[in-house]
Amino acid sequence: MKEPLVKRIWLFYYDGFKSMTLGKTLWLIIAIKLFIMFFILKLFFFRSELGVYSSPEEKSEHVIKNLTNPK
Repeated sequence: MKEPLVKRIWLFYYDGFKSMTLGKTLWLIIAIKLFIMFFILKLFFFRSELGVYSSPEEKSEHVIKNLTNPK
């Protein structure tokens, strides 16, 4: 009897990653780049303007105002 599809997919990728040599290093580089892009850059360059508003109503008003009248 055939194994379930999810298990076959998992085993396919598990065996593939287990036998990699250079690929593991490349995936590590990709993970580091993603970390830099999504966490470090967001932390320093893409600050949230909505942090100064306390209620959801104030936040929604700010968003609507900026969508209809961009700077």
